[in-house]
Amino acid sequence: MNVVLYWHMHQPDYRDQRNGEYQQPWTYLHTIKDYVDMVAHLENNPAARAVVNFAPILLEQIDDYACQLEDYLHHGKALRDQLLSALIDPVLYLDTHKRLKLIKSCLRANRYRLIERYPLFKTLADLGQNAVKDPETLAYYSEQFFIDLLVWYHLAWLGETVRRKDERVKSLMERAGHYTMHDRHLLIELMHELISGVIGRYRRLAENGRIELSMTPYAHPMLPLLINFDVADQSQTEIQIPLSSQYPGGLERCRWHIEQGQAVFKKMFGFVPAGCWPSEGGVSAECLELLADMGIKWVASGETVLRHSLDRSGSDPVSCIHDAYTYKERDMACFFRDDGLSDLIGFSYSDWHADDAVANLLHHLEGIAKSCADVREPVVSIIMDGENAWEHYPENGYHFLTALYERLANHSRIRLTTYSEYLGLDQVSKINLDQIVAGSWVYGNFSTWIGEKDKNRAWDMLVEAKKTYDRVIGSGILSEQRCRDATLQLATCESSDWFWWLGDYNSAESVAMFDELFRLHLSNLYQLLEVESPDYLTRAFSVGTGSPAMGGAMRPGRQP
Repeated sequence: MNVVLYWHMHQPDYRDQRNGEYQQPWTYLHTIKDYVDMVAHLENNPAARAVVNFAPILLEQIDDYACQLEDYLHHGKALRDQLLSALIDPVLYLDTHKRLKLIKSCLRANRYRLIERYPLFKTLADLGQNAVKDPETLAYYSEQFFIDLLVWYHLAWLGETVRRKDERVKSLMERAGHYTMHDRHLLIELMHELISGVIGRYRRLAENGRIELSMTPYAHPMLPLLINFDVADQSQTEIQIPLSSQYPGGLERCRWHIEQGQAVFKKMFGFVPAGCWPSEGGVSAECLELLADMGIKWVASGETVLRHSLDRSGSDPVSCIHDAYTYKERDMACFFRDDGLSDLIGFSYSDWHADDAVANLLHHLEGIAKSCADVREPVVSIIMDGENAWEHYPENGYHFLTALYERLANHSRIRLTTYSEYLGLDQVSKINLDQIVAGSWVYGNFSTWIGEKDKNRAWDMLVEAKKTYDRVIGSGILSEQRCRDATLQLATCESSDWFWWLGDYNSAESVAMFDELFRLHLSNLYQLLEVESPDYLTRAFSVGTGSPAMGGAMRPGRQP
């Protein structure tokens, strides 16, 4: 039986395009922890195979951080990330507000796995939490406290494969505290090495045929909704759509995101990928037709999308859905996520012993193999977030991922493969789907991005900005460079991430952060268009009250 491990890497654009400053540090933190660890596990096992998906907007940010650190270390330039800058700047200009902000930033980590694992970091974090509760005590906190807190925060965010091998990290952790300027410089140099080298490491694995790389459209837009809001009711009846009837020019914007994504991907990796993970596995009939027309060889989506589509097509129930599909006899293959197995890794196995978790996964796979005995080349797709799950595992999933690759690669009845490699097998045939019910990998619908009042309000704000963009660009009054800048800023505004995080399901802190970012990006677009921003962009419009699993960064494929 064929098994594909498909890891999706993505962060939205955290840059303020006006000055290049990052509003959140998640891109570089996930790079030094998760993107580095994930490629190291693949490097460490020559028999391992996987498909790794990158959002092009993430690739650009990783490259930008590499350039920032190069300019800082060798050309005397300032860093454009406040947290990263605080780690290395010789003088910390900290008033009470900045001290509180810095402490809160250094507490944004998994308490159990990333903080309590290290006794001194826990002590520093506890002191920081006391200061947050009683800010008047901040006057008694020394500069050394903030330096040690910053160093430990970044040490905790390093990948486990780095922690186990790099002598500089071992030395810094043995020091435990009272870090010097030299220590901080060593850490920055290490981070520069990790960030500047990570894209090349994935590229080399792809060139050697050990992994397949794929992409998401440029800024991670929800393609089906850009094309037509009405597709949301195909999988969720009586859903409330925005006041705006549709997104202006959505089909052409989707085409632009695909073309721009391919251009960025080729710049980073040297080739155009065969496959595409549409943002959030979001597909519709129009979306699949567009991707096929643009030469995409394969796409993937969620299991519930497949089940809804099979039901709509009137197909007879089957015992095995683990196969390759196509839509209306197009050449492009469609693969669908096994929600049960993928969600076990994302939400359950983090509390298991690694060997038990992998044994349980193999048990499930062996059961699937029996039910698919009559299928010539069954293929099971385990598709999930490649960055947010591991902080919930012991040691960033080191033991689980090591065992996972070893057991799957060496199993006598499992072929660990990639989608393109699978499609090259002699006996592969694709099952035709006459109909596709539009949906995403989350619950098989679009409720995570549309239908709730705050999400719909965000769509209406984006529609108004797009109409202004169309009017100004069409007038021809802007320079070519300004038009290019405005188009890139519009793309960031079209990201699906803003809609994911808005609404009361998520935490107050997360909603406030992404509400602010979304309004910042829209305001920047109006500024680039030389149009006064609407007054409503000065006010927050969404409030979070929830406490979702895994902090809200991941959601299960099946409805709870």
